[in-house]
Amino acid sequence: MTISDFINQNVEKMCKEKYDFIGTFYNGFAIVELGNKYGFIDTTGKEITEIKYDYAENFVNGFAKVYIGNKWGFIDTTGKEITEIKYDEVFEFLNGFAMVCINNKWGFINTFGKEVIEIKYDDAYDFTNGLAAVKLNGKWGFINTFGKEIIAFKYDMVYSFTEGFAPVCINNKWGFIDVFGNEITEIKYDYVGKFENGFAVVKLNDKCMYINAMGEEIIDPKQIRYFFDN
Repeated sequence: MTISDFINQNVEKMCKEKYDFIGTFYNGFAIVELGNKYGFIDTTGKEITEIKYDYAENFVNGFAKVYIGNKWGFIDTTGKEITEIKYDEVFEFLNGFAMVCINNKWGFINTFGKEVIEIKYDDAYDFTNGLAAVKLNGKWGFINTFGKEIIAFKYDMVYSFTEGFAPVCINNKWGFIDVFGNEITEIKYDYVGKFENGFAVVKLNDKCMYINAMGEEIIDPKQIRYFFDN
């Protein structure tokens, strides 16, 4: 048993005598419950928040989601509420931003709790490669971290960027774009996978193949091995 484990066990034992419930320590903090209200303690047993929340989730990437009266917000590791508890739904922070929802519209806040992307989108994905997929008026496009619309809202469906490329769909056909919005393939495939190690699986007329980062179709799997070996 490490010293850390010993300390945690003793803190948990002490806290169990005080609280109705104590969760497992996660990223240096544990959720505690008292009288159907929740808060957080650190590894010394110190409360970093009031025990006042109707629900709470563990800290992830330095922030925890907290819930009061059907609304969500965030606290930081000091216990400070970085946002008002006002959102209908929130997602965890990723790459410095968190998705938030009010009245079925989505936007983004930064790690200071500031709404940096207007809450106006019908749907959204997290930022990857500095871009986020968002849906507006039935079509998908991409915005940057300043909220500027970088890639036109013309796609029926998209997925997030992986290795600099994102799958996009028009009329049930799929292809790929790069971070500048250039279509590196025709929008013609029945199915596409995400890019991994420079290649993506695609399917056309029941035939599976690979494409590379230039959008070239590679039918022979031996060609894939050639690229990896060279």
